[in-house]
Amino acid sequence: MLTDTHTHLYSEAFKEDRDAMMLRAANAGVDRFFIPAIDSGYAEAMYDLERNFPNKVFLMMGLHPTSVKEVSYKQELDFVTKAFEQRKFIAVGEIGIDLYWDTSTLEIQKKAFREQIQLAKKHKLPIVIHCRDAFDEIFEVLETERDDHLFGIFHCFTGSKEQAERAIGFNMKLGIGGVVTFKNGKIDTFLHEIDIKHIVLETDSPYLAPVPYRGKRNESSYLKLICEKVADIYGISEAKVAQITTENSRHVFGV
Repeated sequence: MLTDTHTHLYSEAFKEDRDAMMLRAANAGVDRFFIPAIDSGYAEAMYDLERNFPNKVFLMMGLHPTSVKEVSYKQELDFVTKAFEQRKFIAVGEIGIDLYWDTSTLEIQKKAFREQIQLAKKHKLPIVIHCRDAFDEIFEVLETERDDHLFGIFHCFTGSKEQAERAIGFNMKLGIGGVVTFKNGKIDTFLHEIDIKHIVLETDSPYLAPVPYRGKRNESSYLKLICEKVADIYGISEAKVAQITTENSRHVFGV
């Protein structure tokens, strides 16, 4: 059984064929789907997804860094906080810092990231980190929050071996997705030096489709292609990769 630890199945990209896409995922051996939040505008779509696919879909709640805006982020954080008071979630995510789209919001992104880390600790939950062009800034915040209650997943890991080791040092698993299949992805050059106990698999669908679908809509069934590449990198069977990475996901999420 494969576990997709990060997939936006509620996305409009799946509006026309969501049921068929889920069937393709099941046929590919993918049977567990962990769903990151973006902001309050997507909450109902996430809840609908959970109702339609019970026992397969596990929801996170959090404020994505690209949705951290000066005029609204405090209200959005209030929404997240209240959501945790109303029901259970599997993690706080995805949260973090994104300096690719907007560097002017760095300070409030850091504030939102830190507040949500503290929320995760309060509820004894993992965090799922989004990092784009912001490794130093992410590590700076994690350093201030480092303790035995800090743990989670560094989603869509695309950094260097040194950054991978540093992330692991904060009790983070590395989320390995379609980038591992890219010719210029680079992580395939050192991943074998990282103990497989530190990685989980993800698609980030509908984004970042693996080769040979790069540039097209991604979906959870393509996790099998990521598993194949990881098996090749580690020199072990796909079944073993599926078993280990699913166990790793259980260790993080508790289910």
